[in-house]
Amino acid sequence: MTPSKIFPGATLRPDPFPRALRAAITASGLPLDRIRHRLELRGVSISVPTLSHWQSGRRRPERPESLRALAELEQLLSLPPLALRSLLGPPRPRGRKSSVPAQRRDRATTEGTYPT
Repeated sequence: MTPSKIFPGATLRPDPFPRALRAAITASGLPLDRIRHRLELRGVSISVPTLSHWQSGRRRPERPESLRALAELEQLLSLPPLALRSLLGPPRPRGRKSSVPAQRRDRATTEGTYPT
């Protein structure tokens, strides 16, 4: 089922990062376990499932150690610096969005009371 059938009228733009990463990995001819091993030789510890999640778009590198791994991966795949990192955009929001306005939430933490 296409996205337009699920969400009529919606246009979903594909995330360029996973597509570019997948293309670079495919062009390298290296399987993910070899890439993981070569990154490990460079002092970067990353799992094959993490690499797989990145190239499928299920996850994206955001933590400092993940961004370092991505920089090493760019070198390993003979890409220009920032070729992949520049496609990430801003970090995705984490956690649950609070229904309490920020001003009330801030006052509650400083006064030791909870907003009602």
